[in-house]
Amino acid sequence: MLVRVRAASVCGTDVHLWAWNDWAQRRVRRLPLTLGHELSGEIVALGRGVKGLEVGDHVSAETHIADGTCYQCRTGRMHICENVEVLGVDHDGVFAEYAVLPALNAWKNDPKLDPALASIQEPLGNAVHTLLPEDDIEDLAGKRVLVTGCGPIGLLAIAVAKLFGASQVLATEVNPVRLALARKMGADRVLNPVEEGDRLLASVLDATDGHGVDVSAEMSGHPASLHLAFDALTPGGRVSLLGLFDREVSLHLDEAIIFRAARVHGIFGRRMFETWYTVKGLLERPEFREKMAQLITHRVPIAELPRAMELIETGQAAKVSLEAKW
Repeated sequence: MLVRVRAASVCGTDVHLWAWNDWAQRRVRRLPLTLGHELSGEIVALGRGVKGLEVGDHVSAETHIADGTCYQCRTGRMHICENVEVLGVDHDGVFAEYAVLPALNAWKNDPKLDPALASIQEPLGNAVHTLLPEDDIEDLAGKRVLVTGCGPIGLLAIAVAKLFGASQVLATEVNPVRLALARKMGADRVLNPVEEGDRLLASVLDATDGHGVDVSAEMSGHPASLHLAFDALTPGGRVSLLGLFDREVSLHLDEAIIFRAARVHGIFGRRMFETWYTVKGLLERPEFREKMAQLITHRVPIAELPRAMELIETGQAAKVSLEAKW
């Protein structure tokens, strides 16, 4: 299908690619490449044989393009397809006037939904999958949750954890803009690792009456945050790892995982398409949409992508929505 882009938001992956860091140089297999994968747009043309979609439909994109034939796909795990390709990484993305998508990857939106909010359903799905890797909403009720790193997905995770009944949500972040947003998302306590210094772990333990947290969601990709995620975990708790590390990191497995009987989940994207239905339910709540809208600190024309990247790289922005203003 051919989609006219209405809004496209900037993801951390896009920032890595824009900076052309070590990870980006290892990951990208072809150039030139149009970046971007977080999309809201309108279908303007359909290929032959497409069913269930019509010209004029408002859609977002599931960004993992699965082959549909591998072992993972045939056992209900398309999001970790053996031959997965990613929009804006392996295929030209959506920071453009038009984008081409496989029909399977289209998610039909309520046309009344703000295009900027529609475009960040994909990272919202990441937040949901990180918190609920076993797909059990009740697993958060009454639990203490630690979110390390309050980028957009971390901020969304705070809001989701509170909505799903977490008794306490702690967060760590150094950026002042994101610190303030973490409180608005509902974090019970926000800790600045720079200010806390060596007392950071003690502060988390003090806030949880010495028990530690039941759930750690590591969103930052920083080695110190990785260690905190495990050190602050109560025995029998679980850790979800979403943040990407740009180099090898070390962890003492005996103390961090084995003796704690910790469950560890690597998170890659969202479940296709169970997570999207959960996200749809969240977006039907006006109060949740209002929280999401606060994350969009800047709206910039797509043609001014360099300015959007500068806002993010200099720490001025949380989430930047690229608008279709050609």
